[in-house]
Amino acid sequence: MRILHTSDWHLGRTLHGVDLLGHQAEYLDHLVDLVRSASVEAVVVSGDVYDRAVPPVEAVQLLADALDRLSAHAQVVVTPGNHDSAIRLGFASSLLRDGVHVRARVADVGRPVELRSEDGAPTLVYALPYLDPDVVRRELAEESDEEGAPRPLPRSHEAVMAAAMRRVRADLAARAAGASEPMRSVVMAHAFVVGGEPSESERDIRVGGVDSVPAGVFTGVDYVALGHLHGPQRLRFPQQAEGDRGPVLQYSGSPLAYSFSERNQRKASVIVELGADGVVGELELVPAPVPRRLAEVTGSLEDLLGATGEPHVQDWVRVVVTDPARPNELYARVRDRFPHALAVEHRPTGGAATDRATVVTAARDPLEVTADFVEHVTGTAPTEAELAVLRRAYEDVLAAERSA
Repeated sequence: MRILHTSDWHLGRTLHGVDLLGHQAEYLDHLVDLVRSASVEAVVVSGDVYDRAVPPVEAVQLLADALDRLSAHAQVVVTPGNHDSAIRLGFASSLLRDGVHVRARVADVGRPVELRSEDGAPTLVYALPYLDPDVVRRELAEESDEEGAPRPLPRSHEAVMAAAMRRVRADLAARAAGASEPMRSVVMAHAFVVGGEPSESERDIRVGGVDSVPAGVFTGVDYVALGHLHGPQRLRFPQQAEGDRGPVLQYSGSPLAYSFSERNQRKASVIVELGADGVVGELELVPAPVPRRLAEVTGSLEDLLGATGEPHVQDWVRVVVTDPARPNELYARVRDRFPHALAVEHRPTGGAATDRATVVTAARDPLEVTADFVEHVTGTAPTEAELAVLRRAYEDVLAAERSA
């Protein structure tokens, strides 16, 4: 079976205030063409379909159109990520047209979408929605207390993902016991797996100060279609036993660059072929279209207005001007040269270091920023107990946003 793996569309997202919906539509056009031309039999979308829990109407319409066109050529399986609202994305999923499967309920974790290729052999797709430990650790509980109430799992991403994978392996084992043919298996998961390389634009998913899941949790399946990290990347699976190669773990990454930290990433969609013994050959990373490049240009204003800036005039750029003194009409002159400039900074070469407590960007850890503020106001760094309170407050805000 030929499967196309994609994720992190973030429909409705903006980049420094610039609407990206038209560029996202170009990617989805490309995806439909790819599914048709590459004889893809199934498309799996591993979370963060929308950029926020309540997406704009135009983003909802774009998704509806994309699912309609994709399902005309292949089976489509979609799960929510940490940006999506599982309830909203999964609403009326049972009423969707044949060929579109939206799996948003934790209760369905061990129940696969069963796909069959032209040879009739089944491929089982276990579509795991984003598993927020604070939300699902009771629902995925495996033990009861003395009064018969579910005993919550530990408050960690590793604990809830491990519990979900135990359900997956139990279902696989039960099916294999009575099967006369080998079954291919895919797990879709939206998580930060140990060894992945993050970017600035992924929303923090830490709980208890930890955001990661060990790769070894995913043992027992053929392919793990990962979402959450925006750079396409293959992860190493730790060998469990002699001769056991384990599953192939792959992030497809986002289709567009959503921060300047992603400007050097080569965006792609992943085509994987599954046979009786698992993944066949090498994964194929098909480059995504690049509607407009992201770049950073650094130098004196004179250089940037001259030859140094010439290759980037039509790019989305972050312009860093290094003149010792701030040039007159800096912003207007930069915008005249670079009509698509998204950020302009003045960083004098050899100048005094900027006070880090006053610099807040998407790249800064929110807890670091808060701790800096406490130190700035009180003159003393927060204690471990105070940091724990700040961390819990921050995580509560994240949980409230995800459940909105």
